[in-house]
Amino acid sequence: QVQLVESGGGLVQAGGSLRLSCATTGSGFSGYIMGWYRQAPGKQRDLVATITSSGTTNYADSVKGRFTISRDNAKNTVYLQMNSLKPEDTAVYYCNAARTYPRATSWGQGTQVTVSS
Repeated sequence: QVQLVESGGGLVQAGGSLRLSCATTGSGFSGYIMGWYRQAPGKQRDLVATITSSGTTNYADSVKGRFTISRDNAKNTVYLQMNSLKPEDTAVYYCNAARTYPRATSWGQGTQVTVSS
């Protein structure tokens, strides 16, 4: 059972960079797979990236080579470094925590990322 709070969103120009943070409270952070998802207006919520406790990462094809997910287990925090941002990256970005046993999933409230041309 963890609570998630995203921060770091904002307005940037195309080609710029931004780092999102997801701070967690509660127990069991190291047992969760952490992820970032995003949702643009009128569109579904899509996977951006995930990271396991050991550091194994997975990325959506649309962000490979541009975004980097990382986690600091000591600080119970996950990050998303976004480089070479494009207008199509504009969305609300949500932090997610998931585990298989006991099965649980948690979502943050989201942070807005807007990339202007």
